[in-house]
Amino acid sequence: MDERYPIGKFTSTREITKELIHEWITDISSYPTRLKEIVASLNEEDQSLTYRHGSWTVKQLVHHIADAQVNVYTRIKLALTEDHPTIKPFEENEWAQLADVNLPLSSSLQLIEGLHNRLAYLLENLSDEQFKRTYQHPETGNQTVQGTLEFCVWHVNHHLAHIENALATKNN
Repeated sequence: MDERYPIGKFTSTREITKELIHEWITDISSYPTRLKEIVASLNEEDQSLTYRHGSWTVKQLVHHIADAQVNVYTRIKLALTEDHPTIKPFEENEWAQLADVNLPLSSSLQLIEGLHNRLAYLLENLSDEQFKRTYQHPETGNQTVQGTLEFCVWHVNHHLAHIENALATKNN
């Protein structure tokens, strides 16, 4: 198993169905609770664990998830309200080094919970046409709302597995 991709590398589903979209929205809805169950009671030492040498700490991962979800939410809202906007990517490694990474995990857990509540509600109320709305990503090209949802679900679960793997190193 590649430690960098504990749930495998992202691969897009060829045929996206309403059922699959519903599963993804359910995953988005349950994610804050799943994350909180794993990290809410961690001490500072546990939060400094990494899943492999040179990787982000558990604390950086949680704060990164919040940063990424803010960007996902913004990208989807832009795609829904503008005609094929070009979004600005964020420098995730640089963001992971900023001072707010020193805040308690609760600040990002609250942000993730609120964003996921809003995101799930928004997604539940989109039409088929809205799921096909697009934006331009300067690095990855044309993206759809439904494709962003698919990647978002993979991404948060990818990092949840990183956190679980980091915590598993504590017993080794």
